[in-house]
Amino acid sequence: MPESSWKLVFYTMSWSYSSYLLFFTSYPFFHDPPSVFYNWKSGMTVPTDIAIAYLIQGSFYGHSIYATVNMDEWRKDSAVMVVHHIITLALISFSYAFRYHNVGILVLFLHDINDIQLEFTKVNIYLKSRGGGYHLLNDVLSNLGSVSFSVSWFWFRLYWFPLKVLYATCVSSIQSVPNIPFYFFFNTLLFALLLMNIYWFLFIVVFVVKVLKVKELNDVREYEDEDGSKSAEELLGESKADEDAGHPNSAQG
Repeated sequence: MPESSWKLVFYTMSWSYSSYLLFFTSYPFFHDPPSVFYNWKSGMTVPTDIAIAYLIQGSFYGHSIYATVNMDEWRKDSAVMVVHHIITLALISFSYAFRYHNVGILVLFLHDINDIQLEFTKVNIYLKSRGGGYHLLNDVLSNLGSVSFSVSWFWFRLYWFPLKVLYATCVSSIQSVPNIPFYFFFNTLLFALLLMNIYWFLFIVVFVVKVLKVKELNDVREYEDEDGSKSAEELLGESKADEDAGHPNSAQG
């Protein structure tokens, strides 16, 4: 619960800021993705508002590498999550250093929205069984969140990300800046990000199938018994029992 609540707050603020940059300023990157490379020059000045976004995101993902390994509950996809954080931090750092910051803002906008929906859904799953009782509102919100998360993941990460970001970095970049430096390096990292998005989408498909079968929302990456049928309430009860027994990992997730 603390882990998901913290991530919900952070991603809501970070996505709101990237949305502000893309839709409430003069930056045309979302509606005109090739514009991320217009007038590009090596060593060009990074606008202050974009630099602030980079500072916040770089700090978060730097901490996330440590947190995933040492603080968060270890899950089936935690190893992939560590790789994801490393690649994301590398993209943030190198895109800033080599002045591909316009692309970075677009990438962050397309990814952070799904994390908001994921953590919102998980928080409501935990809250629907609080105090030894059942809370209908949180149950309804968790179901709505899961539907929204599933649809937006495909739309933002598997449709818009290749259509807007990868097209711009693979095609438009060559047209705007012939012999653009580090072309293969950055596109390799971006394609690795796409592959991880596809990998996690498989979890989403399993999640949807499981909900349709057992009509119970819980994270398919987390703890499961042999038939994979533990409910969120059972998981929360076990987590509390572990905490009371002094289990070293009981306080997270």
